Amino acid sequence: MTPNERPHFNTTAEVAVPALAHSQGCRCLLHARRRLGGALIGGGALAALGAAGPVAAQAADWAECKRSTFTKVVSAEQIEQAAGQQYRQMLQQASGQKALAPTSNAQLQRLRYIAQRIIPFTVGCNPRSQQWQWSVNLIGSQELNAFCMPGGKIAFYYGILAKLKLDDDEVAMIMGHEVAHALLEHARERMGKTMATRGMIELGAALFGLGGVGQAAANMGGQLLTLRFSRDDESEADALGLVLAAKAGYKPAAGVSLWQKMMAANKGAPPQWLSTHPSGDSRIRDMQVRLPGLDPVYRAAAKPDRRFAPPVA
Repeated sequence: MTPNERPHFNTTAEVAVPALAHSQGCRCLLHARRRLGGALIGGGALAALGAAGPVAAQAADWAECKRSTFTKVVSAEQIEQAAGQQYRQMLQQASGQKALAPTSNAQLQRLRYIAQRIIPFTVGCNPRSQQWQWSVNLIGSQELNAFCMPGGKIAFYYGILAKLKLDDDEVAMIMGHEVAHALLEHARERMGKTMATRGMIELGAALFGLGGVGQAAANMGGQLLTLRFSRDDESEADALGLVLAAKAGYKPAAGVSLWQKMMAANKGAPPQWLSTHPSGDSRIRDMQVRLPGLDPVYRAAAKPDRRFAPPVA
């Protein structure tokens, strides 16, 4: 089966959203809704997929790898266990709709090949990733989306590959970005921040006698705080994702072309200050600032020995 051959699985399925994958209400197409299916590529399974991949990074001193102290509020094991359970549930649902790409699918092979190049570098950023049972899957949905849940559970929707006609470098930018969310433990951080924010709101309302009206206003402020946290998370994932993809031998400049395509497909999105994500323009500007510093990383990296074409829409 060639990379651009039409798939032999359901590409118009509707699968429930895994709750831990992302916050509700997001209208960014890349993070609109999360769906998944599964096949492990963790640990020794990497070798079974083909090439062993590049040598793992040894140093953990990348500036992009620093995690928030709020992650200490919530147990990593509990979040990863919950994510794994939701992942398995989504697997069953997608499989029941015949929306899980088979291992013979060329686009799934493409995703796994790119993942196997990125995953070895994750240990240098977050040692916990060495224990994760990494999974990479392709879901038969026309939505433009991809995600990585806590514990390394990755899924791409068929629509984002087919509709945007992504090349391998652009796919690697998405892969790196989503993996970065897991490495930086953003779900764990977000839960810790939510707990702290709610605690302060309730304390303030009690101390100042705000009553119901004051509580409603305070809750709105808490929502805006949560939005700010999410925008920061996305910017951090952009920065780390570029590094991971560059180390894996993919062109960092593809991050710019990716978001140009996303902007063209994401017309009508809310203004940045009301969104859970940075605007496409600001993301592109931030990436362009980072590109000169990433050029030596990319030039020194081993390059992919396989290239794939986008699927037929």
